[in-house]
Amino acid sequence: MPSARRAPFGCASAWIYRWNVKRLHLRIVLTTVLALWLLLLVACEKNQEKRADGPKTLVLALGEENTEGYDPTLGWGSYGNPLFHSTLLKRDAELNIVPDLAVTWELDNSRLVWRIKIRPGVHFSDGSPLTAKDVAYTFNTTAKAGGIRDLSNLERAEVVDGITVLLRLRRPDITFIQHLITLGIVPEKLHKAGYGRHPIGSGPYVMVRWDEGQQMIAEANPRYYGKVPEIKHLIFRFASEDAALAAARAGEVDVLGVPSNLATQEIDGMKLHVVKSVDNRGLMFPMVPNTGAKTPRGLAIGNNVTADIAIRKAVNYAIDRQALVNGVLDGFGRPAYGVVDDLPWDNKEIRFRDNDRQRAEVILTEAGWIDTDNDGVREKQGLRAEFTILYNAKDSLRLGLALAVADMLKPIGIKAVPRGENWDRIKNELTHAFVIVYGFGDHSPLELYKLYHSNGPEPLYWNAGFYANPTVDGYLDQAMAAASIEEAIPLWQKAQWDGKTGFTTPGDAAWAWMVNLDHTYFVNKCLDVGKSQMEPHGHGWPITTNINDWKWICE
Repeated sequence: MPSARRAPFGCASAWIYRWNVKRLHLRIVLTTVLALWLLLLVACEKNQEKRADGPKTLVLALGEENTEGYDPTLGWGSYGNPLFHSTLLKRDAELNIVPDLAVTWELDNSRLVWRIKIRPGVHFSDGSPLTAKDVAYTFNTTAKAGGIRDLSNLERAEVVDGITVLLRLRRPDITFIQHLITLGIVPEKLHKAGYGRHPIGSGPYVMVRWDEGQQMIAEANPRYYGKVPEIKHLIFRFASEDAALAAARAGEVDVLGVPSNLATQEIDGMKLHVVKSVDNRGLMFPMVPNTGAKTPRGLAIGNNVTADIAIRKAVNYAIDRQALVNGVLDGFGRPAYGVVDDLPWDNKEIRFRDNDRQRAEVILTEAGWIDTDNDGVREKQGLRAEFTILYNAKDSLRLGLALAVADMLKPIGIKAVPRGENWDRIKNELTHAFVIVYGFGDHSPLELYKLYHSNGPEPLYWNAGFYANPTVDGYLDQAMAAASIEEAIPLWQKAQWDGKTGFTTPGDAAWAWMVNLDHTYFVNKCLDVGKSQMEPHGHGWPITTNINDWKWICE
């Protein structure tokens, strides 16, 4: 287990100090600019104490809009609440699976057919009835769309009667239940070109207007069958981080999502709401040597340095994860040791004491990595212990993690060179040959399978390092074929570490997971947002998952 107290780690602590000083200077400049901007705003607006839209309207600034539209068949709602649509099942605040549109859901003995019964008498927001035909249409259409949602294992969805549908799978897959939780149901008759910009669903809210690039207005759905939301009117504002922050300071925003480096300030009339997440950041290692092999698309594969398990293990043991949380995340997060920390299928046996420079050095020395020329970088058979860490050039958090880790590795004789790149280029051209700062985190154990099961010749960012372990594959395959999530949990845990092998640091060290982020929000002091569930990777608007329970608490 990691120790509670951490010793300073030399260069990295100095780097984090410099990083924080630079950020402080930047904050001072931004604060000055914002103050001037607010003075102009006050001069233009006579009444900033009360919003023109009234106290019953909730204004949210949660990041960028979904520019592709709000069509569940194309991916909307994959990581958060589809808002305008019902799902068959959902998760409560404790992540337990509970009914939503479905009243019963059963997997047959073959483990290939889900039999779903839905609530009778449900209507879409336009008044048309929602039947099993709409459910079947939604699943079949999503499977053919080939978008963000991977429903390739769905052979077909069949209608039995007005409230019963069968979902037939090509092969057993207990993780398919996640699609029942996240896929919003669309009306077959209305699902045409442009639907995502004018969605009709059966969820708690209805989109009234979308001014692209500016705002979206929604109202409570009077035909919603579930708990009626107390808050009837929503305005989602789409603005830059600085503009959204300025609007919150002016009292124009009630729920503001901010990165952790902005969460330490105070905003009059607002309180900080911190949500634990499984939204993680880690270093993906190319697992195979560079032999000149390429994928069918012509992408280079492999890295001769990270193909050595000693390098991967040494990196894992040398990183001081709590220092990353404190220095880069401003304390809003926790160390990460795997991709499913604190979820039911997490294996607690994978925890280890990090910030252990001595252990890292022993591992490298015993594997033949020696600094023979005293330049501070170890070598082995003429190969330097050096690699590039790629990160999204637009992401300051990933930049901070890459720089800090590079400093942490210097004392053990590994040279890591951070390099920012265009994110599309990383994913589509460079993903198999470089160490990359990736982020994942989902409520489904399917993520374990996608990241660590041996893959085909063109995996893109899923198992981009070409990791392969037959024992791990066996556990993952058995887990997928299990009759229930509960039956599969021990198998997912063994895939991580069974006492002899696994994909985590005690085993093959296929990744160096670094941190789990806290998601940070500023919320109007008069707004009660209830108990938030542990959130997944930060796409979509996961904080709105329980929006039906939100309420104003001031007169």
